[in-house]
Amino acid sequence: MDDTARTKIFEILEKRLLPDTGLQRGRPGMSLWRILVLGVVKMAIDCDCDRLSDQANNHRWLPMMLGHSDFGDDTTYHVQTLVDNVSLLTEEVLEEINEAVAACGHRELVLVRGLQSI
Repeated sequence: MDDTARTKIFEILEKRLLPDTGLQRGRPGMSLWRILVLGVVKMAIDCDCDRLSDQANNHRWLPMMLGHSDFGDDTTYHVQTLVDNVSLLTEEVLEEINEAVAACGHRELVLVRGLQSI
């Protein structure tokens, strides 16, 4: 919900994942948000793209996180699309994103502590 953090995260994703790709074209079926969510889930549950595809296509919680509606949205994620896109989200990219998120948390902590001392 922090605009500064969100801007920084998407700058990192654009720079590292789409260096030669125009944002008007992008990658078929995969926005930066979806690559980020699917990549984080893949690493968190330590799964391959077959299981990730199953999670994204057949379970309620992940499509909701990806921004799909519950009713009438028939978006599916094919294994090869996941392999081609989610593999771009390397450990180095995630570390850079983690640093941006941690900096946001530090700013919030300073703000909260500053308000509590008043």
